[in-house]
Formats: sequence, structure tokens, C-alpha cells
Amino acid sequence: MAGNDFVVLGRLADPYGLQGWLRLHPFGDDPQAWAEMPVWWIGREGGEWREARLKGFKAHGEGLVVLFDGVQDRTAAEALKGFLVGAPRSVLPTPAEDEYYWADLIGLEVVNTAGERLGRVDGLIETGANDVLRVVGENGNERLVPFVSAVVLAVEKEAGQIRVEWGSDW
Repeated sequence: MAGNDFVVLGRLADPYGLQGWLRLHPFGDDPQAWAEMPVWWIGREGGEWREARLKGFKAHGEGLVVLFDGVQDRTAAEALKGFLVGAPRSVLPTPAEDEYYWADLIGLEVVNTAGERLGRVDGLIETGANDVLRVVGENGNERLVPFVSAVVLAVEKEAGQIRVEWGSDW
């Protein structure tokens, strides 16, 4: 399947243990619900996605670890490090009002209340306290804009923009 049909949910990180488990870095609020999906999809950024059947999923410390069918040892797990975890948009629930999948924010233009174009959302960073928009301007300058209601005034997906209370010189 093509990358446009998928919403990225997280990234596989370092192997955990010797039996094929991997640490999972989620990009969402409820990764425990993913255990209900019969099939996960994994792939490289910009590449093709392939099915991966979930064999194990558990909380470990402050994180999560996963085990896929066919990944039997640490060496096989190391080969998956850095892969993205995603799901076809069609199997995901529709987000509530004022909730967004990160994939829906990337590429939107960011405009402040003075009408100045600050750039486009190139990515998001999860900080623990709140998410942060990584906005890259036409000149290549990067701004980090907190994704909080005091700063983000409106997300207008149809118009392709996010309106913010953020100075161009910040």
C-alpha cells in the first residue's frame, strides 16, 4: 500500500531482550488500543508498508514493547529498528473535534494573527508536557511552536493552514 493511505502511529526503537521484542515510541495518546488491531503495518519513511502480525504487546516500565510474528531473536529485531508503525486511515477512528492525527498537520501552512506566514509544519515533537510543531520557513529557518490552545488558535485542514498567536521574530 502507498504511504498516503496510512497514518503513522509510532516508531520502533531499540530491541528489548533476546527474544525479538522491540521498544515502541508511540505518536499518540492511546497506544494500548493498538493491541486490538489484528494487523499492524510497518515501513520506512516514504517507502512501502507491509503487514506485521502482532504476537505480543505489553507495558514495560514507562514504555511499551512489542513482538511480531517471525521476529524470533534480537538480530531480527535490530533489523526493524527505526521502522514506522502505521495503520490504514480507513481502520482508524475519526478524531474528535479539536483532535488531529499528526499526519493531518504535516504540510499545513502556519500563519500568525498579523497575517505573516511562518512556514509549513515539517514534523511534530512530543515533549511530554505538550506536542510541538516543527515549522520550517521558506528560508529554511526552523521554529518550534507549542501545540497548545494558548498558541494554536485554529486548525483549518480544508484551508491548509494553522492560525497561531506567535510572533515572526520569536
